[in-house]
Amino acid sequence: MSDAVPTWPGAPASVVLRVRDGRVERVGESGDLAEPRPWASVSKLAVGLAMAVEVDLGRRAYEEVLGPDGATLAHLLAHASGLGLEEGDRVQPVGTRRVYSNAGVDRAARAVAGEGREATWLAERVFAPLGMSSALEGRAAAGVVGSTNDLVALAAAWLAPGLVTAATRDRAIAPYLAGLAGVVPGFGRFDPCPWGLGPEVAGEKHHWMGAWPPASFGHFGQSGALVLANADEGVAVVATSTVAFGPWAVELWPTWTGAMRERALG
Repeated sequence: MSDAVPTWPGAPASVVLRVRDGRVERVGESGDLAEPRPWASVSKLAVGLAMAVEVDLGRRAYEEVLGPDGATLAHLLAHASGLGLEEGDRVQPVGTRRVYSNAGVDRAARAVAGEGREATWLAERVFAPLGMSSALEGRAAAGVVGSTNDLVALAAAWLAPGLVTAATRDRAIAPYLAGLAGVVPGFGRFDPCPWGLGPEVAGEKHHWMGAWPPASFGHFGQSGALVLANADEGVAVVATSTVAFGPWAVELWPTWTGAMRERALG
């Protein structure tokens, strides 16, 4: 993958994955895969997977009311609760717009894990079972620090579910309230703006996911990290960065992610 990765600034690390015979295999990799790096909002994929575990265990339900004005766990995870980006920001009616909300994801994690136990909860539900050394060092919505290898483990758990049932994974990666319009930070407004129960869903949006099919899902973060996967094709790309998200990513990622998908399918 060294021919593609140098187009990134800084010292990126990336891995291309493909499912073969039920196993997730690496078909290309580059960079320092062991160095711990901030995942920023890609942390939401860890939260989403932990919530899926809770649902499979029967301890929580996506329909459970955990937010204001009847907002459910599903509303909070899919940025449909009406809460603003941060606590104290303007609130919209529940289920009417896709308002990207760190506050909503933080509330969900706090309600399920318990106040101040979010780091332990993520470790118990996701990091330890997947053999990861990552840790939550801040808020649940954006505070995970971990290696690219660990991010690969997380992506693989979404791509070929073993930690949760396929049915629960499929529900989490399907659009929730699919017709809602909203804004993807850094890329603008989309109508509709589909989102799953943690992961963003590509839909017909033309942005960082490039030419990936509509059912593709993933997340990126302000740290420059990203995960993008397609369960039907059994492919994924994972990357971390030493340079924060910015205009370079807006310009580069649509083409780069497309090239990585072609490599995975090849």
